[in-house]
Parts: sequence; structure tokens; C-alpha cells
Amino acid sequence: MTDPNAIQPSELDQLPDRDPEETAEWQASLDAVAKAAGPHRAAYLMRRTLERAEGAGIALPKLLETDYVNTIPTAAEPSVPGDEEMEARITAWNRWNAAAMVTRGSKYGVGGHIATFASAAWLYETGFNHFFKGKEADGSGDQLYIQGHASPGIYARAFLDGRLSEHHLDNFRRESGGNGLPSYPHPRRLPWLWEFPTVSMGLGPLSAIYQARFNRYLTNRGIKDVSASHVWAFLGDGEMDEPESTAALALAAREELDNLTFVINCNLQRLDGPVRANFKIVQELEAQFRGAGWNVVKTLWGSAWDELFQLDTTGALVRRLRQVPDAQVQTYQTRDAAYIRQDFFGTDPALAEMAKLIGDDKILDCFHFSRGGHEPRKVYAAYKAAVEHKGAPTVILAQTVKGHTLGQGFASKNANHQMKKLSVDEFKTMRDLLGLPIADSAFTDGVVPYGHPGADSPEVRYLQERRAALGGPAPARRVHPVAPLPAPAEKAFASFDKGSGSQNVATTMAFVRLVKDLVRDKETGKRWVPIVPDEARTFGMESLFPSLGIYSPKGQTYEPVDRDQLMYYKEAKNGQILNEGITEAGSMADFIAASTSYATHGEAMIPFYIFYSMFGWQRTADQMWQLGDQLGRGFLVGATAGRTTLTGEGLQHADGHSPVIAATNPAALTYDPAFAYEIATIVKDGLRRMYGEAAPGEDPDVFYYLTVYNEPLPQPAKPSGLGIDEGIVKGLYRFNTAESAGLSPAANAPRIQLLGSGTAIHWALKAQQLLAEEWGVAADVWSATSWSELRRDALEADEALLRGEERVPYVRQALQGAEGPVLAVSDYMRQVPDQIAQWVEQDYSSLGADGFGLSDTREAARRHFGVDAESIVVAALAQLAKRGEVKATAVKEARERYGL
Repeated sequence: MTDPNAIQPSELDQLPDRDPEETAEWQASLDAVAKAAGPHRAAYLMRRTLERAEGAGIALPKLLETDYVNTIPTAAEPSVPGDEEMEARITAWNRWNAAAMVTRGSKYGVGGHIATFASAAWLYETGFNHFFKGKEADGSGDQLYIQGHASPGIYARAFLDGRLSEHHLDNFRRESGGNGLPSYPHPRRLPWLWEFPTVSMGLGPLSAIYQARFNRYLTNRGIKDVSASHVWAFLGDGEMDEPESTAALALAAREELDNLTFVINCNLQRLDGPVRANFKIVQELEAQFRGAGWNVVKTLWGSAWDELFQLDTTGALVRRLRQVPDAQVQTYQTRDAAYIRQDFFGTDPALAEMAKLIGDDKILDCFHFSRGGHEPRKVYAAYKAAVEHKGAPTVILAQTVKGHTLGQGFASKNANHQMKKLSVDEFKTMRDLLGLPIADSAFTDGVVPYGHPGADSPEVRYLQERRAALGGPAPARRVHPVAPLPAPAEKAFASFDKGSGSQNVATTMAFVRLVKDLVRDKETGKRWVPIVPDEARTFGMESLFPSLGIYSPKGQTYEPVDRDQLMYYKEAKNGQILNEGITEAGSMADFIAASTSYATHGEAMIPFYIFYSMFGWQRTADQMWQLGDQLGRGFLVGATAGRTTLTGEGLQHADGHSPVIAATNPAALTYDPAFAYEIATIVKDGLRRMYGEAAPGEDPDVFYYLTVYNEPLPQPAKPSGLGIDEGIVKGLYRFNTAESAGLSPAANAPRIQLLGSGTAIHWALKAQQLLAEEWGVAADVWSATSWSELRRDALEADEALLRGEERVPYVRQALQGAEGPVLAVSDYMRQVPDQIAQWVEQDYSSLGADGFGLSDTREAARRHFGVDAESIVVAALAQLAKRGEVKATAVKEARERYGL
């Protein structure tokens, strides 16, 4: 008997059912199919019905997974234009030379990867022959993010088309002697070929998304129409485990980036074994991308499978393919036909009957070799579908065999990522498989020869003709000859020279005010790219919202809640600000795209990315290395900097180490300015160096890291005198002396030099006064704007000395003749100021905020770390007491007086 109080199925649906009788008929039909034809047939019909609804634009939740078959049926595959036989010969040469290069290099122990390109060769070759636009194409050509471990195959192709020589190939991974090739895509090491560094896995896919997004930004802002450019990112299925790989999938779908295609090489193997041993990585990725709103194209099976699918009248084959875990698929690729018949086909009576109709050769062809990613026709169909799809980005899931064509000793073996060479016999077997005209006699003394059909051969002519039709060589990086950007009006910088008078101003606010002035510049203002991870109001940037607008490809489709306020939240299709939400990684990817636009698009842009200093380098230092490798230019700004300056925020917000991490990056010029005029001077010089006329010997391919503080303090006027600007840029200048500060020390007073950076200079100035008034000590105060630039200069002087050149480090020149010991202090750990210790001739000591941060007032935190003015006084007296210049009892007395 039915329980009258039970909840009926219709009651579980929030939507009213206007025709329950019709609904019941549909449900009864489904029940009837399941009873008569089985649940598999019912499931099949449901999937096809949902797919039809999706194709018709009916609003239904999308299927997250489809069957484990190709998205594009064989009958729907377009023919491949061009000469398929010629392209096969070209690919064979490239396969050979990629393997030969790594094998020949193995005698030097430099490593290399063979199996990745072997699996992905057709994924690249099809693109190079038919899709990837070069730099002479419309817009800026395409942007290619090459999978790092596939680099030997790209070098092999550049060798075939004449861009590299045998000498280059023989110096793969041996760069120090010149004419060498870097291990992976490194623009800084091979800047005419590589555009994007990708081997730090996860950063390639993240950067590709933001590059595609930045392309739209440039077009929508009217800087340059790059709507014809397409971004291609080649990734490994194991790489998709990195959180950065999938971090921005929703952004790409949300902004409808149909100028973006991911090609994921699904060879089912990561470095040490299967990607998803007990599961199916292709299905997992399909669900993830479809759920995020991407168009998904699966290219799994080669043409040898067509006969099997035609025989599958019951759907048993498709069901079995969905069941078999990836590790077992990998096992099939290494086992004989008898094993496959028993383990794969023997699990279902319908499959067992099917297997009787198939010969062993067909089974081995299907399970050992025939994958969609190894057939140019199927890859071409997937690429064509991707570039023609509108309204969403596309991901192509291409199944391959890792180590394909390298022989059974390589294919699908768990260890093949670590296998660096083939034997001569294995090469001969590979030669025969690829049909290459390489004689046995070419293997001189057991050395594998490179293969080349000749500079005027049909293969090379065909390759070059295809590239010419597509806009020139690829991959390629080109810095277009463009005139230096004009310097902004001097007024923007000079306004900081007079200081803030009686007004207290934080250096964060000073920087934002400078940017406000610079973005108004008629010549260069439009080229500034402000980037902020959802903290614009924290940094006082909300006044830029209505004037510059926040970039959104949709514009503003709503009325903002604060529309009646002066500084309302304004989004615009041509907005200038990139307000990224809470994602430092995404903001850095934005910065990288903008900072390299001078090369990628021939348009110099000036990005500045402002962030909580604690959450920049600590979270995204790997991307800063990527930025340096990609030769990016711009300004990183660590705001609310310092370990004791951000009151009350506690351990995870207290930055005492970002300059330490920044100092490890050769491309980063790290500054810790104390005053507003210093910020203006540094930014002005940075614009000159990166975007104007760099001085002889200066590398323009650098980026600046500035720390700025949120503590409102008086901003003094810029001191007069020669060399102030030079000292600010080089990292050190004397801000004042005891005499110029009006402290009138005695003629024979003990003297000490106090070096302070950032906000710490204010503690040094207070200590200067206490030392004079209470202890009769004269102190001179120096502003150390950059400890790391002082160190860089000193290291260069040391290197010059080894070459027999006499050079005095700038820090030693600046402090020459300064009386007394040197005491350095900063709001960072002591190793920041200690970077210069070995080059200071005077007695040297330092104070810093070592250890974890804590929540408290600024004053209490500084006393805790021993960096406040009173602690500086005690440390200064201790230094002087060691030298016998003050009584030892003065140190004890000072500690007691100040409660230390």
C-alpha cells in the first residue's frame, strides 16, 4: 500500500510539471527500452537525446563525459589538404633526428627526452603544415606553447628547414661554448626561436589562457588588432595534475576565448608510470573541461579501429573501452594477441564472438599502434574543428603511445621517460619502420648519423612552401624594430621632489599617485597595464576605476551598486585595469603576457602588478623565473611591505623575506625605497632602461621589484647635491649627516654610519637624534634603496678583477672615507642588508626582523624584533664600545634606559 505521506518524485523538483501525463509517458518509454533492450541501450538513447538537445541550444545541464571514442566520426573527417605522403616523409626525418640528437648527446651525460616527441610528432607536424601561423601572418601570427620535453622534435624540424645545423644539434644541452641548444624552450637562451618557456609544468597552460585573454585585451583597447592570432598550448596528460594547469579554465570559458586551443597529449604516462593507473585520464579531463565550459574534441583511436567499431552492433566494445583502466591499456600495448584476446575480449560473450572475426595482426595493430594522435587525418580533423568552433575555447584530447616508433623496448614502458638513447640496432629497426634511406655504412664507429634529404630536396621545399603560405617559420620569436617610447613629462616625477610637507603619506599611496599621473601622459599613458588581484581599494587605487575602467569583454551589463559615487566600480570592454580577483598566479600570468607584448605583438606595454608583498614572490616565484626567461619588462610592486609594518595581520601577512627571494632572480632589479622621490626616480630610470634608450652594457630585458609600505609618514624633500639620482638607482646615497640634520655634534664625537632601507630609515633617523642628544654620538644616515643592486655591482667588480680589470664596487666608493663603523637596518631578515657585508671596508653589523611575524602594533613588533630606534641606539653603542670609542657601561645603561 502506498504511503500517502511519502514524498513523490515530482515533489523533489522545484519546477512545476505542467503535464504530468506526458512526463509519465517519457518515463515509461525509458523503462520499456531498459526492459526490452537492456540498460546499456537505454543509457545510449539518453546520451544521444541529451547531445541532440545540447546541439539544438536547449538549456540543459551538459553531459560531463561521452563514450570513449572519437568525437569526430571517421565518415565526418575532412580530407587533409596537401601531400600526405610527403608530410609522412618529413615527419619520419624529424623523428629520426630528434632521437639521434638525444642519443648522441647521451655520451656527455647531459640527458634529454626521446619518448615525448615520439608520441606527439603528428600533433606538431599537422599544426606546422596546416595551422600554425607565422610572424608574417595577419595580426602577430599564432602563439605556440610547446611541451618542454618535446623540444628535440622542434629542433629536428628547424634543422630540416635550414634554421639549425648539425653543429647546433651536436651541442644540444651544451650551451657554454656557443651555438648550443638549451634543453627546453628558453627564450632567454635562444631568443630567435622560443617565445614561451613551458617546461616548469603547469605554467604553460596557465600562461596560454592569459595570453589569449591579453590578445583580446589589446584588440578591445584598440592597441593592435590581433583577432587573427590563435594560441596553441601543447600539454601532457600528467602535467594536468599541476593545479596551475586547470586554475583558469573557467576564466577561458567565461570570456569565450575561442582564440585558444589546448592539445593534451594523452599517452597515459607521467614521468614514472601511468597517469591514472586505476582510472581513465581522458574521461576525467573531458569531464573537467566540459564542466568548465570548454568545447572538447576527443581523438583517441586510429583508423585500424574502424573495423572493430563496425562489428560492435551491441555496444559491448564501447562499454569495454570505458571499463578498462589506463594502466591495463598500457599493458595491452606490450602484450601478444593471445593475452589481449583473453583479457580484453574474453570478458563479454559479444566481444568473444567479435574477436573470432579478427586476426591477430589486426588486434596487434589496434592495441599496439593505432591511436588517433598518430594519424594526421584525425589530428587535422580535430584542429579544424577547434579553429572553427566559436564561443568557447577548445581542448583536444589526443591519445598516443609514449615512445611510438622507437621500438618495443620503448613504447609504453614505465621507465621510458628516463631512457636517453637507442642502440645502433634499435636505430636500424626504426630506420626500416620509417622507410628512411640511411645506409648501414653511415653508422661510423657506432655513432648514429643525422639524416637530411638535402637543402633542395622535395621534402625541404614542401616544408618551406607550407610555412611560407602560413606566414613564415614557426616557432619563432621576433622583436620588431620599434622606436623607443618617449619619456613621460618630467612634471610627473618632479612633483615628488618637494616632499609632502606636513602631510603624512605612505609610499604605497605615493606610488599610486605617480601611476595616476603617468597614465594621463598623452604619449605613453595608454600603454600602462595596471594589474591587481582584487585588492585595489586596499592600495588606494579605487580612484582609477571610473577614469581607466576595469577590463571586461562584456563591458558592464549591470548598474553598479555605487554608481552614484565619484569612484564607482566601472567595467568596460576597453577598460585598462586588469582586476583579476583573488589569484596571484593569474595576475602574474597577466603580467607576463603584457610584459612581453613588445616581442609577441610588437607593441610595448608597461605593466605594473601591485600585490601584498607577502603573497607575490612567496606564492609565485616560479612564475617570476618564467618572466625572466621570457625576457619580460615591467614593474612588480610589493605593497604593504615589511615584517612589522602591516599592523595586526600576523604571521602569514608579515613579509620579512620577499627581497631575499627576489635577489635570487638575475632578471629582477629589487628596490626598497624609503621616500616618494626615490620611487619617482627609480620608476623614471626603469622606464628609460626598459622602454627608452638603455645605456651601453645595460640589459633592457629586466623587471623591477619595488617594495612600498602602508605606514603614513612625512615625505621629505629630495636632498640637493650631485649624485643623488645615481645613488638612488645604484642603491645607496647619504641622506644626511649629523651636522646637516642640525644636531651639532662635538668636534671629537664618536661617529657611526646608519644605513636604512624602506620604512626602516625613519627608525634610523630617530636613532640618529637619540644618539646625538643622549649619548653624544654623531650618526650619518644613508638610504639603501637596493641592497641587491649594490651586491650585483660588487659581484660584477669581482668578476672584472678575475679578468685583470681594476674596478671598485660602488658600495665601497660611496662609503669611502665615512668615519666609524657601519650599522645596517631593514624591516626584513638580516640577510637582506648582509648582502653587501663583504664589500664594506668599515666594521659592519646589521639589524633585521628575523623569524616569524606576529600580530601587534608596529611599535611592539619593532621592539620584539629589535629594530626600533632604541634598539638601533643600543646596537650602535655596542659597535662603538667594541672599538673603545664609548664606554662599555653605556651599552648596559642604554638597555636599561630603553627597557630592552
